[in-house]
Amino acid sequence: MSLGFGKSPFGSGRGVFSFGSLPDHVSYLEDWPRRMRAVFAGETVLDSRDGKVLHETGALPVHYFPLAAVREELLIPTGDGHSWSIGVGDRTADNVVTAGPEGDDPVAVALRHMVMIDHGAMDRWFEEDDPIYAHPRDPYHRVDIRASSRHVVVRHRGQVAAESHRPKPLFETGNPIRYYLPFADVCIDLLELSDTVSECPYKGDGQHWHLVGNGARNENAAWSLPHPLPEGLAATEHLCFYPNKVDIEVDGEPVGE
Repeated sequence: MSLGFGKSPFGSGRGVFSFGSLPDHVSYLEDWPRRMRAVFAGETVLDSRDGKVLHETGALPVHYFPLAAVREELLIPTGDGHSWSIGVGDRTADNVVTAGPEGDDPVAVALRHMVMIDHGAMDRWFEEDDPIYAHPRDPYHRVDIRASSRHVVVRHRGQVAAESHRPKPLFETGNPIRYYLPFADVCIDLLELSDTVSECPYKGDGQHWHLVGNGARNENAAWSLPHPLPEGLAATEHLCFYPNKVDIEVDGEPVGE
């Protein structure tokens, strides 16, 4: 997501370019030489080393692959000439293969004879021989966690829910700073485990927590990383609060979303 959102180069909050302003919408296509495989119903339906990835303003990166890299005998035409279903045995994934955009602009020309595959419709994906978690990683996306002595205070309806002088700020490309606080600095009796678990290809599972206090129950107000991926290891045994659900101050200054 790093090129198209927030303060990233193609995002709405981007910095200043020396050659002037960018248009409101930018498309950037580049080669993706990594071997990518998609598995459905026990069969490898895609095996590509010649992909491309399309970055656009306000959109997640989209991976395209040569149509020839998809097993032809598993493709089922939908009749519109631009999309296909995938069938393996008694399982079918409908309308999950889509041709690239039409037109004569450079991106459309480069994507002729290439297709995108609905990531979530496949059972497994691999980048080289590593399984992909959640969705393919963006090579321009970074996650950095640092030790800090900033003073962080979290309040819920006026009640202090957490206070720490040893937060772990997490700097993630295109996103606001997130402050992960040690569980020891959080009022644990105000927390209630949620059934909500989010997925992040950079940090891992996000186990959510409700915040209960002063007669109110704040749904999914915070999250932790119980099974972090390598980039999130430094935030193990820490909790992070959503700034739009609680009041957060860092060194006396309010933190917004």
